[in-house]
Amino acid sequence: MSKKSVAVSRTAQDALTVLGNQVRLGRHARGWTITELAARLGVNPRTVSSLETGSPSVSIGTVFNAALLVGVELFGLSGPELARARRVGDETLALLPERVRKPARAESADDFAF
Repeated sequence: MSKKSVAVSRTAQDALTVLGNQVRLGRHARGWTITELAARLGVNPRTVSSLETGSPSVSIGTVFNAALLVGVELFGLSGPELARARRVGDETLALLPERVRKPARAESADDFAF
């Protein structure tokens, strides 16, 4: 079975590459091989290799778990700060309506123009 290609913007690809580099640096700092990190994550070593090269096909859960295992702070926040940011986000989202509605179409002076 082949993996489906994921198209990403240049900015998203840059972010994936930066995060992959940070994971690789963290792995090296701990003296872990790709195989050792893969075992800790419960994935194939090829997945870790893909993650470290910035492949967009690696699941976001695997990427975040790898980052946390090697000490990369996500969004520049530590554990407690990240939990607080999550709570604030959840509380803000709870204040929004359940669904987004398009605004009613404003009438134009050209409505009867053919």
